[in-house]
Amino acid sequence: MQASAAEPRAAPTGLILTGGGARAAYQIGVLAAIAQLRRDAGVAGGSNPFPIIAGTSAGAINAATIACQADDFDAAVDGLMYLWQNIHVDQVYAADSLGVIRTGARWVTLMSLGWALARWTRSHPTSLLNNAPLGELLRRWVRLDRLEAMLNAGHMQALAISGSSYSSGQHVTFFQAREEAQPWQRSQRLAVRARLSTEHLLASAAIPFIFPAQLLELDGQAEWFGDGSMRQSAPISPAVHLGAERILVIGAGRMSEPGDRRAPTTTGHPSLAQIAGHALSNIFLDALAVDIERLQRVNNTLGLLPPELRARTPLRPIEVLVIAPSRRIDDLAAEHQASLPPAMRAMLRGVGGSGAGGAALTSYLLFEPPFTNELINLGMSDTLARRSEVQRFFGWPAEAPVNDPAARRRASQAA
Repeated sequence: MQASAAEPRAAPTGLILTGGGARAAYQIGVLAAIAQLRRDAGVAGGSNPFPIIAGTSAGAINAATIACQADDFDAAVDGLMYLWQNIHVDQVYAADSLGVIRTGARWVTLMSLGWALARWTRSHPTSLLNNAPLGELLRRWVRLDRLEAMLNAGHMQALAISGSSYSSGQHVTFFQAREEAQPWQRSQRLAVRARLSTEHLLASAAIPFIFPAQLLELDGQAEWFGDGSMRQSAPISPAVHLGAERILVIGAGRMSEPGDRRAPTTTGHPSLAQIAGHALSNIFLDALAVDIERLQRVNNTLGLLPPELRARTPLRPIEVLVIAPSRRIDDLAAEHQASLPPAMRAMLRGVGGSGAGGAALTSYLLFEPPFTNELINLGMSDTLARRSEVQRFFGWPAEAPVNDPAARRRASQAA
């Protein structure tokens, strides 16, 4: 039998969960492996190791689930594991023939035939897919009514959810936190205190063109919001502003490509699906890589300053651990495209989304167990392969302390 150790370090730890649609299943594998490593280290209880959590897009849904069950981190991760292992596209968007015709087919037809059809039918589709099922799932699944209690009990310091305003062009971080957290503002981005709701999650996860925008209130006015990964120039910033001194970042795509050049997937003109997948990869992946490089440069610069000069600057070194997929998720998606319902496969074929060329776009929409389970397993194996790094980051011992009854009895008598 092993003794339980207390959480060893007091530095506030932040968790950044990025966007990426179905790719966010990878995050659950990483979190499950971290929960296992913590249990292996003998850390006591199921308390939340991430008092500051910031999520964007699909990562916002995972973030909110963990924050609202911060009194039992292991149970929150187990619940997310169950959800992502058993999810189907019809729980996220209308993927049956009728649903696709009402949104996707009409949207593609409108792009093909142009303004004449729109004028004749007065048809103005707002997105490629209808994500009403996702709203129903979130209202059942994410217990946002518990968040205030988690904050008051000290299980959480802050939860931040980011969105991008189509109305004003600003990137906005909505956060719910304990009283000491203050809003902030930078160029083209700001943070506001809010009582987070399902609508904030839907707005943050509204992938451009694919899911409809969500109406949210900002400074007393209603604005249309879309996916929080758009115009997100500093994804790590919310956790830093909210007080994190070390941050775990879980990506939804490879942070760097190998040096050898990949063979082109097609020799002809790129399809709409290829262009859309390339654009989404830019939105979801590139800003994170740039922000991590910027943070590392700041850390290196601060390390060169003598202590008296470092004390004069408001900047502080931030310890960052990044865990991202070791395999190209596009390649995994290409192997599982057949898991999509027939109506979705037909619609994606219409925009060139079949085969390897359209795998990038498909990877954001493939909410099916064969794909999500492979991502979960990849997240677990990537994390366990870096076991020693994770243990050093959290300050966990490689092995749990052995329970010695005699030593405990002596310690008790001495006390």
